[in-house]
Amino acid sequence: QLQLVESGGGLVQPGGSLRLSCAASEFTFDYYAIGWFRQAPGKEREGVSCIGSSDGSTYYADSVKGRFTISRDNAKNTVYLHMNSLKPEDTAGYYCALRDGSLTRNALEYHYWGQGTQVTVSS
Repeated sequence: QLQLVESGGGLVQPGGSLRLSCAASEFTFDYYAIGWFRQAPGKEREGVSCIGSSDGSTYYADSVKGRFTISRDNAKNTVYLHMNSLKPEDTAGYYCALRDGSLTRNALEYHYWGQGTQVTVSS
């Protein structure tokens, strides 16, 4: 059964950086679109960034554009979310998700989800 495992979260000061990883246990990983979502307590889940399966197309939420970069290494079945210039409002649980289809920011269209990794931005 396909599994997704996130890592790389932690506590960082405002302005700092983190790199989140999402590792998939699926040898045909490169056929899937991957999305990163986040959810803070009391807030709705937000689509942060997504990357397509074949053409490398990407999507970024306006709130992270210019600060976050998504990338994938199909040889390692891993997608990364590089987060720079972190702000306290980036604090949330971050989840990666996978779908067999084209890129979309709609969380309801993703079929598999990881358990999440916590990112806390605080001084």
